Amino acid sequence: MHELAITESVVDAIVEKVGDGPIAAVRLEIGRLSGLVADSVRFCFEVVASGTGLEHARLDIDEPPGRAYCRTCGEEFALDEPIMLCPCGSADLDILSGQQLRIISVEVR
Repeated sequence: MHELAITESVVDAIVEKVGDGPIAAVRLEIGRLSGLVADSVRFCFEVVASGTGLEHARLDIDEPPGRAYCRTCGEEFALDEPIMLCPCGSADLDILSGQQLRIISVEVR
């Protein structure tokens, strides 16, 4: 469960940037190919944020799909699962997006 360590890093980064004042909401972007489970991040956020300015903050998570380019057939396509295969059957892909984890916004009270 690497979500705990990653969520701790997210909370630490927010506290470092905006201080330990009361935070109303946090919006994250977790790509579907990132290997992170959004529900696990939500659970870990409640645990990690406890006792900080982020306690009781609303956590919103956007989960954009992945995109890949197939070097075999030249097609670009959506990729929602971490199984890296083109519809043509090739695994020779360039992942264009979907692996990101970003803090999009922090709303301070």
